[in-house]
Amino acid sequence: MYVPDHFKEEDTETLHQYIRDYSFGLLVIADAEGIEANHVPFHLSSDGDDTLGTLQCHLARNNPAWQRIENNGPILAIFQGPDAYVSPSWYPSKAETGRAVPTWNYLAVHVEGCVRVIQDPVWLKDHVCQLTAQHERGRAQPWAVDDAPADFTDRLVKAIVGIEITIESLTGKLKASQNQPERNRTGVKAGLKSESTPSANAMSRFIR
Repeated sequence: MYVPDHFKEEDTETLHQYIRDYSFGLLVIADAEGIEANHVPFHLSSDGDDTLGTLQCHLARNNPAWQRIENNGPILAIFQGPDAYVSPSWYPSKAETGRAVPTWNYLAVHVEGCVRVIQDPVWLKDHVCQLTAQHERGRAQPWAVDDAPADFTDRLVKAIVGIEITIESLTGKLKASQNQPERNRTGVKAGLKSESTPSANAMSRFIR
């Protein structure tokens, strides 16, 4: 991913939070068979030490992608936050010079790392519990995996395969009009807030 310096995000804690906030990502495989992307929810584990953490997800056992991942090299996971079209009409400078073109603001994090396939049912059950707790947290009556009959969940666990990525590199890009002067950034923030789409409104919060 091309990342100019003014759009680069290098703080690990910030990048981890972006992954947690936008945890439904793309698991990308590239090998001799070609390129394939699977859309999956991820769980990020970080011990707060010097490592970059690990990503965990799972695939259906019937999905042949996990067999391509097994014994393969590095893998790529992609996370994307809000994005929005930016109109030149939002720049005060446009009215003065006319020198403005449309662009797109967005947030993206790319993760590369060493991958392993896990079929241990204990690990898989724990993974599903953590992933569920991550998304049920904060609900008035959070659902837990153990709320379902054990024989039912045990049968479903047998139908999935775990994927764990030991993170080796994090590349973050937040394109939020940082290359514009303050008055143009103010105009973009106001313009995005006035849009009717949730993504544009969310993107406005990243404009500083």
